[in-house]
Amino acid sequence: MSMLHIVNKSATERNSVESCLRLASKGSVVLLIEDAVYAATQGSVAAAKIQAAMADLQIYALGPDLDARGMSARVLDGVKVVDYGGFVDLVAENNTCQSWL
Repeated sequence: MSMLHIVNKSATERNSVESCLRLASKGSVVLLIEDAVYAATQGSVAAAKIQAAMADLQIYALGPDLDARGMSARVLDGVKVVDYGGFVDLVAENNTCQSWL
């Protein structure tokens, strides 16, 4: 059973990114949206944790949110960027969704 984890808070604001990465089961999908996209960028406080998590999890970041924050050019290698259609596809492809607030 696959699960999509959706995180929207910055790693500097809350521990949602860290908790999600720690508790998500191997093979799960993590989608970073809104301010959580900062975690998927080079030099972020969560960059090392995101890179380590990619061994067991699929990590995605929402492109329009990266664009809105001027972070599109700083995305970590291995993080997949999706548009809104890709967001919908991830929801449809996974059995359940968990939002981290």
